[in-house]
Amino acid sequence: MYYLVYLFFYLLSLTPWRIMYLISDGFYFLAYYVLGYRKTVVMNNLLIAFPEKTEKERIRIAKDFYHQLIDTFIETIKMISISKEELNRRFVCNYEVMNDLYDTGQNVHLHGGHFFNWEYLNLAYCANSKYPFIGVYIPLSNKVMDKIILKMRTRFGTIVMPADKFKTQFHQYVNKRYALALGADQNPGNPRGSYWLTFFNKMTPFVTGPERSAFSINPAIIFSTYYKVKRGYYRSELKLITNHPNVLQRGELTKLFRDFLEEQIRLRPANYLWSHRRWKFEYDEKKYGKQVV
Repeated sequence: MYYLVYLFFYLLSLTPWRIMYLISDGFYFLAYYVLGYRKTVVMNNLLIAFPEKTEKERIRIAKDFYHQLIDTFIETIKMISISKEELNRRFVCNYEVMNDLYDTGQNVHLHGGHFFNWEYLNLAYCANSKYPFIGVYIPLSNKVMDKIILKMRTRFGTIVMPADKFKTQFHQYVNKRYALALGADQNPGNPRGSYWLTFFNKMTPFVTGPERSAFSINPAIIFSTYYKVKRGYYRSELKLITNHPNVLQRGELTKLFRDFLEEQIRLRPANYLWSHRRWKFEYDEKKYGKQVV
């Protein structure tokens, strides 16, 4: 079954870009107008983030978001056969911010949010990094599709680790050279052990893992943003935050990332994964303790 499904997607990946985007437009219409995929979640999130905008403005953001979301899935299919040259033509980044650190002997942790197109980021960063590149992923329940996605993500050498096994697998790389990409805007599995900060003026839990690992390992910390320039073309910008995260105060790195994330979202409101329930937890001091920073 795996080989048949893989062959199907491989042949589909050879379809010209313009045809792929016609397919994407069709799925956009289906997702937004017919199925209303997670539309309530999206609109509630936009209302929390942008109460000052009119409903018409938020609907415009939502429609742009759905276009980019569906494009991301369609463009992911192209990862099966895309060449490094074509990828670098479509995804441009100031990789020197990361690569210039290689000769210093210091490893790198990249903190980013769920912007578009995160799948191309994974492939392009690895293809252009001097470091062995490590990514964390959540396995799919469908074993066939999970295997295909892993094959696509590792085409240029990315080392991938399932999120639930990260703690047991990552230790073998700590004393080696690596660049680790982390989605620092993930919802925490347990809000009780999270940092609670205001995010778009609402108390929001942030995972503590990226900060804790930065403090204990002391890598260079780079914040990453990426966004669509035009359909099918992206730009990523890397920003070195600190070479010494272990001297920062508790919660400081997380607050720096919160500020960075919110700034990037305000710059490009449709470029964020609004179907993700970022505000699924309501702050309750009695329930979650005083992890406020």
